[in-house]
Amino acid sequence: MENRENQTSSTDEMVTISRAEYEQLRQEKAQMESTRVRLEAERIKLEAEHARLEAKLATLEQEQAQVITSLTLQNEWLLEQLKLSKKKLFGRSSEQAEQMVMDQLSLTMNEAEAYIFGMNSAGKAPVTVKAYERKRQSGNVLDVVPEGTPAEVVEHRLPENERICSACGSEMVEIGKEVRRSLMMKPAEFWVREDVYYTYACKNCEQETGEANIVKAAKEPALLPGSFASAEAVAHIMTQKFVMYSPLYRLQQEFERQGLKLSRQTMANWLLNTSEKWLRPVYDTLCEQLRKESVLHADETTLQVLKEPGRSSASKSYMWLYRTSGCAEQAIVLYEYQSTRKAEHAENFLKGFSGWLHADGYQGYHKLPENIRVVGCWAHARRKFDEALQALPKEKQKDSPAAIGECYCSRLFKLEEAFAELTPEERYEKRLEQEKSVLDALLSWANEMQVKTAPKSAMGRAIHYLLEQWPYLARYLEDGRLELSNNRAERSIKPFVMGRNYVLFPFMCC
Repeated sequence: MENRENQTSSTDEMVTISRAEYEQLRQEKAQMESTRVRLEAERIKLEAEHARLEAKLATLEQEQAQVITSLTLQNEWLLEQLKLSKKKLFGRSSEQAEQMVMDQLSLTMNEAEAYIFGMNSAGKAPVTVKAYERKRQSGNVLDVVPEGTPAEVVEHRLPENERICSACGSEMVEIGKEVRRSLMMKPAEFWVREDVYYTYACKNCEQETGEANIVKAAKEPALLPGSFASAEAVAHIMTQKFVMYSPLYRLQQEFERQGLKLSRQTMANWLLNTSEKWLRPVYDTLCEQLRKESVLHADETTLQVLKEPGRSSASKSYMWLYRTSGCAEQAIVLYEYQSTRKAEHAENFLKGFSGWLHADGYQGYHKLPENIRVVGCWAHARRKFDEALQALPKEKQKDSPAAIGECYCSRLFKLEEAFAELTPEERYEKRLEQEKSVLDALLSWANEMQVKTAPKSAMGRAIHYLLEQWPYLARYLEDGRLELSNNRAERSIKPFVMGRNYVLFPFMCC
């Protein structure tokens, strides 16, 4: 009975629809499914677009970060160049590390490095340097002039009519004197020298044979045939031009004020012709002697030459310098003009030379034959670290890597000062004993710093120069006669650099 009732209620809940309504519902369901599929596809598409935008945003952020980093590095580089330019114009030229930097270095290094640098070198006597005592000027002219300078004595006495005593009318006598010394000068003098060469004849031979025996006084050779130039005059002009850096036009003006009408053209011809005739053989002989040495120094500097055939006046030319080292018995310093900086000029000049050549980091020297072993310059390496140090703000200099690099170099120079009076053999042994460890520590430190430093920064350039030049920088250890730097050549070329603007005219084609 109960089952029949349940079947009746279940049958009552069934809904009966028509065929048309069924088809309509079916279409609506299909449309809803299609809409769901379309929405799902749009959702997937939106998610893909969102992922693409996020990737693009990340790329833009990365590019922006790279641009900011590049601009920051460029700004730092420009600030470094500005500081270095100001230092070159207004700052000191010495690259020696300040004491505060040396003190700070002792706190940043470990015990082994401090020992290498000699900061904790117990049991070793400190190196003492003789103090310089400046002689105080006394104000006496005899302390200024060289010994043997002639003196002109001018006596000042009272006239006879003023030697009468105003009190008693008696004649007064000299009881003392007061001497006042003054330094006297006068402009350069010039005068004409006439060399008269007489001719002699034997009158007795003339009477007996009709022909006189004639003898002439021997003539001294003229400095320049057909010219009134004298050795003294040319030497004075050379000294004023090449030692005192006075250009020829200024010498011409000075002579004109004294009434001497000596043109610049004449003086230039005197310098050129005298140099070629009298100084060229001396120069060639010195070249031969220079090439016999086993240790030399070389350097070069720029200059401009006026009216050089085939070249404009703005073209850059070079003056090369070659000189002996400190181990030579006689110092020889020679200049050679060349229109370019090609390595072949040094190779041609040094033909016949075999040994060590001190030079800077110019790659042209490294192309020389194998029998010439180039020795690098530690002054240039230290200068790079000094430039990096000066490019930093003052408060960041003490514990900076640039300070550490500079102090490594300065330590080598300090040790070299202590070895200055040793023989080459003793210096060779001391270098291996004390400086080799400093070089090893510096090389290891530089390799570590290279990966941490921006290549284009001042510090990056200093590290790059050090590592690139290392085979040549460490070569001074090979012989005790070699020097730590090429400063000897730089000191020799400095006078030419100082007067460079006034040395144009001897090279004029006039």
